[in-house]
Amino acid sequence: MAGGKTVDFTPSIPVKLLSAGTAGCVADLVTFPLDTAKVRLQIQGEAMSALKGQKAQYRGVFGTIFTMWKTEGPRSLYSGLVAGLHRQMTFASVRIGLYDTMKQFYTRGSDNVGIGSRLLAGCTTGAMAVAFAQPTDVVKVRFQAQSRRPESAAVKRYNSTLEAYKVIARDEGIKGLWKGCFPNIARNSIVNCSELVTYDIIKELILKHRLMTDNMPCHFTAAFAAGFCTTIVASPVDVVKTRYMNSTPGQYSGAINCALTMLIEEGPTSFYKGFMPSFLRLGSWNIVMFVSYEQIKRAVIRFQQYRDSPL
Repeated sequence: MAGGKTVDFTPSIPVKLLSAGTAGCVADLVTFPLDTAKVRLQIQGEAMSALKGQKAQYRGVFGTIFTMWKTEGPRSLYSGLVAGLHRQMTFASVRIGLYDTMKQFYTRGSDNVGIGSRLLAGCTTGAMAVAFAQPTDVVKVRFQAQSRRPESAAVKRYNSTLEAYKVIARDEGIKGLWKGCFPNIARNSIVNCSELVTYDIIKELILKHRLMTDNMPCHFTAAFAAGFCTTIVASPVDVVKTRYMNSTPGQYSGAINCALTMLIEEGPTSFYKGFMPSFLRLGSWNIVMFVSYEQIKRAVIRFQQYRDSPL
C-alpha cells in the first residue's frame, strides 16, 4: 500500500514464462490420457491401411481409454508424461509467456492492438517454441504411440525418456530429434494463433461489454471457445504431424508425402481422425491452462504487493 492505494504490479517476462510453463504442466497432468487417446486414434488409420481388412482396435475417445486401461494397464494412459512435462516447461512458457511481449513489439507499445498484430505475435511465439521444444514433442508422441501390451514387448522402442532421446540421436542423428519440425511449426503457429488470439479477443469482448468481470467464469468461457476453434483449424496439420513423427525412417519422404499418402489411401476424413479426443483434450487443456495461468499470475502479483508493502 502507498497513500492508501494498491500499488499495481505487472508480471515481468520471467514471471510470465514460469507461470505459463507451470500452467502448461498442470493442464498436461489433467488431460494427458485424452492426448494419448488422440495419438492412438490418429495412427490407427495408418496401421489399418498397411494391413488391409484389419479390425479397428480403438473406437472413440472413451473406448480407446478403456481399451488401453484393460489391455495395457492405467500407466499406459500416461506413457510419455515426463517428455510431455519437459515439453510444457519449454514450449508453453515461450509461446504463451512471450505472447504479450511480442504483441507490444509488433504494435510498438501502442494500446491499439489489431488482429494482425495478435496473429503475428501468435505465429512468432509458436514458431519459437517449436524450435526449443521439438525433441520433447518427438519423444512424447513416440511413447504415446508405443503399446505396453505384453505381446508387444518385442517391438518396444524405448524404456525411458532419457533413453529415447539417446536412441533417436544415435540411430537417426540429431535431425531425428527435430523430425517433423516444419509441420510442427505450421501446426503450432496455427494452434497458437487460434488459442491465444481467440482467447485474447473473446476475453476482451466479454470485459468490454461487461458480460462478466475479469474472473474465473470469464477465463473459462474464453478458454473453451479457444479450444473449440483451435481443434477445427489445427486438426489436419496435427494428424499429419503425429503420423510423421511416429513414422520409421524412410516410411515417408517428408510431411507433404505423408499428407498425400493419407489422402490417397484413407481419404480426406483421415485428416480429422481423433477429432473428438482432440476437441476434448484441447478444450479441457485450454480451460485448465488459461485458468491456471491467470491465477498463478495473480498469485505472483499478490505476493509482490505483500512483499513490497510497508509494515
